[in-house]
Amino acid sequence: MKYYIIAGEASGDLHGANLMRALLRQDAEAQFRFWGGDAMQDVAGNPVRHIHDLAIMGFIEVLTHLRSVLGNIHFCKQDLLQYHPDAVITIDYPGFNLKIAKFAHQHGIKTIHYISPQLWAWKKGRINGMRRHLDKLCYILPFEQKFFANNNFPQAVYVGHPLLDAVAQYRQKPSDSIYYDKPIIALLPGSRRQEIERVLPTMLTIADHHPEYHFVIAGMTLIDDSLYQQLIGRRANLSIVKDRTYPLLSKAFAAIVCSGTATLETALFNVPQVVCYRANALSIAIARRLIGTKIKYISLVNLIADHPIVTELIQSDMSIQQLEKEFAHITSDTTSRQLMLEHYTHLRTLLGNAGASDRVAKEIIEVLN
Repeated sequence: MKYYIIAGEASGDLHGANLMRALLRQDAEAQFRFWGGDAMQDVAGNPVRHIHDLAIMGFIEVLTHLRSVLGNIHFCKQDLLQYHPDAVITIDYPGFNLKIAKFAHQHGIKTIHYISPQLWAWKKGRINGMRRHLDKLCYILPFEQKFFANNNFPQAVYVGHPLLDAVAQYRQKPSDSIYYDKPIIALLPGSRRQEIERVLPTMLTIADHHPEYHFVIAGMTLIDDSLYQQLIGRRANLSIVKDRTYPLLSKAFAAIVCSGTATLETALFNVPQVVCYRANALSIAIARRLIGTKIKYISLVNLIADHPIVTELIQSDMSIQQLEKEFAHITSDTTSRQLMLEHYTHLRTLLGNAGASDRVAKEIIEVLN
């Protein structure tokens, strides 16, 4: 079978690579054309578009890059028709991917969307178009089962969380180890330039106040070195490693994490954390107006548990004083650390077993058959 796969950011690239491997196990003749990053490239060669050209988030940021976004959508549609795959598999990245899924459906191509947008939080109106245009929706959060059952979406199926696959895969074959002569504090400032510029400077102030730790930034090769170097300066107790987040988390004593997939990865590695988030003020205001009081948390850890396991410092709450206070809790307060680790154990129970990639591959092949 011929598969056209679209991932638009780093987490989608990771899950897309594991899905490709699962499809190859179940379809020995699988052929891929894809949008993605280095992980997917390792499986199937060069992407049509690399994620470093696609990772844009926030209402205002999308508007300022609108010409580029529309150009990519137009190019993708033409490329899709030329390749004419048996199935289009879109991974997360809903603003872009749901438009492509609709186009593919209109041209008689099977459509599978992997990792549902957060319809339970906002833009619930998308569900009508998704019902019409998707042959299968594979969602990954356990509490979403009730939402899709209540909203009459028969082609939606729960497959489990793909991060369980990624972490299990790493633990079976750990890569190079990271070592320093002081306890390691992991700084995970995100995978997009906008995120890094807004959260990393405040994260770095903690390094200035705590020479007893060695702080290590989880960097990414798709971000220019100049950005990191401009923010880092000459701090002696600070290093950066690129594309080695799992080796870093496997050795970290604690972490300060920009909200996103990384919060759940940090929990799965049993690392106590503080979650931070700061975005364009207008984007946040629009999001809060749209979401209202529908959701209480922004981090995956708290959303899945429906309980405040980790502290979330959002916008003005992400001050140096607040971050310092919460950093003390996850490093010096033994009781707080132990309680968070116990909650992580419960979180893993809620997530269930690994194997999401194989389950999604099975659903795709069933749709095609």
